[in-house]
Amino acid sequence: MPERVRSIVARLRSLIGDRRLARRRRAQVPVTVSLIKRPGVNGARSQSITGYTFDISAAGISFVVPAIRIGDHYLAGDSQKLQMVLELAAGPVELQGIAVRYERADESQAGTGYLIGARITQMSESDRERYEEYMAAADKP
Repeated sequence: MPERVRSIVARLRSLIGDRRLARRRRAQVPVTVSLIKRPGVNGARSQSITGYTFDISAAGISFVVPAIRIGDHYLAGDSQKLQMVLELAAGPVELQGIAVRYERADESQAGTGYLIGARITQMSESDRERYEEYMAAADKP
């Protein structure tokens, strides 16, 4: 049922307009996603999964991955913190975020797998600079 609701909301956004605050830019670059384990769990990170970005903004990122889980843990579950590495031409950009939504990817738009939207919660200054430069270049014709 929750996936049905997400699908309806996505369709409404396309019909009445997207009212998000941060301007989104289409971008398809490789991304590697891993879970940041909670305190008390051995190791800082777990396995990773690779995919590609769907769109980006100053405040968030959406990406497509082939599965919604890494091992026994959901990427979009229970305020799960994510470590993401974008492979930009200017070099890799590391950021952390929290998944705020997900849906099965529409094959005609995003390919196969799951489309996950994440709010960016942390990024170093040097990575933020490269990220913003990439977004600015994407705006140029």
